[in-house]
Amino acid sequence: MAQLDTRQKLAILADAAKYDASCASSGSRKRDSLDGKGIGSTAPGMGICHAYAPDGRCISLLKILLTNACIFDCHYCINRKSSNVRRARFTVEEAVGLTLAFYRRNYIEGLFLSSGIIRSPDYTMERIVEVARCLREDHDFRGYIHLKTIPDADPALVALAGLHADRVSINVELPTKAGLARLAPEKDADRIEGAMKSMKSAILDGADAEARYRSAPSYAPAGQSTQMIVGADSATDAAIVTRAARLYDRFGLRRVYYSAFSPIPDASAVLPLVRPPLMREHRLYQADWMMRFYGFSSAEVAASADSSGQLALDMDPKLAWALKHRGFFPLDVNRAPREALLRIPGLGVKAVDRILAARRHRRLRLDDVGRMTVSVAKLRPFLIAADWRPVALADAVLAPVRARSEQLELFAG
Repeated sequence: MAQLDTRQKLAILADAAKYDASCASSGSRKRDSLDGKGIGSTAPGMGICHAYAPDGRCISLLKILLTNACIFDCHYCINRKSSNVRRARFTVEEAVGLTLAFYRRNYIEGLFLSSGIIRSPDYTMERIVEVARCLREDHDFRGYIHLKTIPDADPALVALAGLHADRVSINVELPTKAGLARLAPEKDADRIEGAMKSMKSAILDGADAEARYRSAPSYAPAGQSTQMIVGADSATDAAIVTRAARLYDRFGLRRVYYSAFSPIPDASAVLPLVRPPLMREHRLYQADWMMRFYGFSSAEVAASADSSGQLALDMDPKLAWALKHRGFFPLDVNRAPREALLRIPGLGVKAVDRILAARRHRRLRLDDVGRMTVSVAKLRPFLIAADWRPVALADAVLAPVRARSEQLELFAG
């Protein structure tokens, strides 16, 4: 490997890290700055990504790989062993130094660290953990740390990651075992899930210890997450949603991230020639939101897909479910329970909570509902208000709703 300076390594390893979508800071704990000093920047430079916490705060993270060299040859990965890309590797000291330098200048609030596998899974996991340990223990680093762990490494090494990281990730990579066996034959789905199960137990044990003992160290307070690549294999959206629900239930994940497959240089012949529509990735996130926040089961979400198991690209899955269950509507906003109101297309959690609070004091009219959401036009076919009762949910009535759904869905509160 040619000798590169730190800036050159940063350019290579920050670019290589962009393919990992599971970089978010939800659940992080706010920490004070190391020295209370620093100068901000509106253009912090390469390697910095932005994620959003649940309260809307924008969190800037240094997002890098420890190395983009790898002994594995996963077909979908641009950093696979057979890929013809420029390689680089940070030492532990370089990764620590970069993080501290960026943090002290207020460029970042934390670190997202992943890596290709070099020498062995154990060796690589040791290096990843050592970066986090050095930041926490040697430099009293109080920023956010998200570590991508390696399921093939010794479970004890993987467990160490949670002592220093706010969040840990263990990627399942592909939605099905068959897809993983075909495109990443050196990885094993059972070992990956075994590592996730062990991490779940460690997180629960850590939370229990914190509740019992004031001196107990915090253990992965932001939990664990995973990522699935969409469109690299033949898995349908229904299969992806079903797998995600299973992962949430079995391993207590905070998030499942979906990353649309992107064609890579010198791609393997077993990969698709074109990437799936980005809208497909977006629909999966909407379906995920339905399960996590709107009370839909995975079976209900999967049933909103078409006969081939794919979610519609021209409407959000919540609207697709509503059109298949027209007898469920319209709902009276002054009487319906919260769990029912959450199923109205265009009503988000915040809007429903506002409706519940307001209707304790008066009967709500259509204009009242309109002031609590982005647009009442999308809602009218599905609800009853004090001064409004819609006609049957006929296609003619729903046509303008469907036409406007693409414009409004991103803003539905």
